[in-house]
Amino acid sequence: MKMDQPEGRYHYQLMRRALETIDTAETPLSLEELAGEMQMSPAHFQRVFSAWVGVSPKRYQQYLQLGEAKRLLNERFTTLETAQTVGLSGGGRLHDLFLRWEAMSPGEFAKKGEGLTINYGWFDTPFGETLVMGTERGICGMGFAEEMGREACFDDLTQRWPKADFNEAPEALSGWLKAGIEAKGETALHLMGAPFQIKVWEALLQVPSGHVTTYGEIANAIGSPKAVRAVGTAVGRNPVSWLIPCHRALRKSGALGGYHWGLPVKRALLAWEAAREEA
Repeated sequence: MKMDQPEGRYHYQLMRRALETIDTAETPLSLEELAGEMQMSPAHFQRVFSAWVGVSPKRYQQYLQLGEAKRLLNERFTTLETAQTVGLSGGGRLHDLFLRWEAMSPGEFAKKGEGLTINYGWFDTPFGETLVMGTERGICGMGFAEEMGREACFDDLTQRWPKADFNEAPEALSGWLKAGIEAKGETALHLMGAPFQIKVWEALLQVPSGHVTTYGEIANAIGSPKAVRAVGTAVGRNPVSWLIPCHRALRKSGALGGYHWGLPVKRALLAWEAAREEA
């Protein structure tokens, strides 16, 4: 299923190749140089870039440079105590839709999915092939396959709930996913994790699109200021990538930190959001 036009996976692969080209270049590349590296005409490359992210390739390069994470941290850092207000007034993507979510109880979580049916499906998104999983209550899993491969992505999510029954039924998930990506309609999430993890993921939901926060800020927000390392682990175990925006969490230094689905995906997510918010 295509969630964006033209095809999402083609866009992601193009962005990934452009990112690698920009990272290895000693100086910023002109439109002609970058298009040549992509084996495309400048006009075609410009159109594809603009259609995908809403800004020119020159402008987009600024969001992929190594110092961009520090710029975001300095200029678009979100204090979580006021993040919800900022998000509502600033038009953050997750705050523009009616996000309905509920968490699995600790008792249910301890059963490791026993007695639970989880539907799944593969979708093309702006960041490549994406595996989405969900119960009757909402999306419970979302992972990107471009860096680790389909099989590893599927194993990663299914092993989180080893006793559940998995049923391939993309039609049961497409509406929720489409609403989340396009910021239209209702997206339902079913958070399946330990109580501490749920607190961390709930805090992440308060960070508006185009903004970032730090692991330390999240720790403060959940009332555990000394648990920065544990927060980082919980962020990394977030099963619903993108919709629960763990990619918006950075180290205090401005370094990107890790990302479960690969740093190229994290950087592309941040660039895509920041550019769209400022376009």
